[in-house]
Amino acid sequence: MSYHTDRFEIHLPVEKSGTNAVDLLADACALSKQHLKRIMLKGAVWVSVGKRTQRLRRAKRLLKAGETLHLYYDKVVLEREMTPPELMADFGHYSVWNKPYGVLSQGSKWGDHCTVTRWAEQELKPQRNAFVVHRLDRAANGLIVIAHEKQAAAKLSALFQQRDIDKRYRIWVEGEFSAAATSDKPITVDLPIDGRHARSHFVFMQYDPVKEQSLLDVSIETGRKHQIRRHAASLGFPVIGDRLYGQRKTTENLQLSAYYLAFICPFTGQPRKFDLLAG
Repeated sequence: MSYHTDRFEIHLPVEKSGTNAVDLLADACALSKQHLKRIMLKGAVWVSVGKRTQRLRRAKRLLKAGETLHLYYDKVVLEREMTPPELMADFGHYSVWNKPYGVLSQGSKWGDHCTVTRWAEQELKPQRNAFVVHRLDRAANGLIVIAHEKQAAAKLSALFQQRDIDKRYRIWVEGEFSAAATSDKPITVDLPIDGRHARSHFVFMQYDPVKEQSLLDVSIETGRKHQIRRHAASLGFPVIGDRLYGQRKTTENLQLSAYYLAFICPFTGQPRKFDLLAG
């Protein structure tokens, strides 16, 4: 069997122990072994047994009878490149990064080489696993926390769930926003997202009459998918560069930045604060 399209899946039951993953895939598709090895490093090859499925990156790893080998090939995904994330601080149990536009918070079955988590796993010394604690849209940029052990992921996730983390964002929106929306009296949006409670607070910062755009400071009490973008659009002020809820034909980057993050470290009890605008 051979595959030549730019996007396809292969699922191969392993019938004999000791089979090499690269050889098995090479026999099933038109991709060279060298290409397959690069694809494995990019996280597009998986192995499963029973209910357990995990990425397979080691080309020399021998498979066992009863396992199933999976290849998820997407040429566009695999050829994608990214701007490297910037490490803000490494606390051992977890680290804080400044994620650029276009970088994913986590991968998919099609690959994970353009994610901040994979970058952290490869670049930090000593090397550690990386777990997503919270997400930041691929189109957005700014601060994100990555855990390096399951205990840290649980502790940090609890901080987010209990709203014990102060997160702030800056967005540029279309139009002239109300200057009456101050930090003492923000415009608050209570609009459910996907049937779940969601609340956002918007504060006016400045207006650019030439571009007819307003800069807003935003804080959120919940972390729903695309919450800030959807709530801003519901007010009639879509975020600049938003292809989903604003100008679909725009070529601008999404003007949404997670610039501020503050919390108490769950391991040391010390305050942690990061502010990209502090200079």
